[in-house]
Amino acid sequence: MSRLPVPAREAAPEASKPLLDAVEKQLGVVPNLFRLVSLSPAALQGFLGMNGALAKTLDLKTRERIALAVAQINGCDYCLSAHTYLGLNLAKIDADEIALNRNGGSSDAKANVAVAFAAKVTRSRGNVSDADIQAVKAAGFTDAQIVEIVAVVSENVFTNFINIVAQTEIDFPVVKASQLT
Repeated sequence: MSRLPVPAREAAPEASKPLLDAVEKQLGVVPNLFRLVSLSPAALQGFLGMNGALAKTLDLKTRERIALAVAQINGCDYCLSAHTYLGLNLAKIDADEIALNRNGGSSDAKANVAVAFAAKVTRSRGNVSDADIQAVKAAGFTDAQIVEIVAVVSENVFTNFINIVAQTEIDFPVVKASQLT
């Protein structure tokens, strides 16, 4: 059971309801994460704004690969479950690739550099070296895309931390960070 209340949609703050309606329109459902964050309309608006903006940046597979690496590093079973489901069903990433992503890598050479960099940013809390930046650039990422990789890491750290703090009930097929294949 969640340590913070996950309101039913009708019990969410009034200012959050139109935002939750937009989530349902886009996803077909309103996952527990969104209802949890709806406790603060400002937090929900900020999260959805960042999420919407970042959806226009790196490709979906790269964003999902980064989300899997970050969730694994932070030990967030909720996000690992959600992004495994989204990776398999939306981004069409296969199970072997998801296992690599959880370990901070990828079978795709360019994605491997992005995911490894994102994992390093997460583990080091941003304290990366000049060589780390140069490796990302050498793989063909622009300065703007490096900013976007860090932004995707930051977005996922937020969702990881809120779900870990709240112990949000997982409403996806459960995947545990402790069960790395």
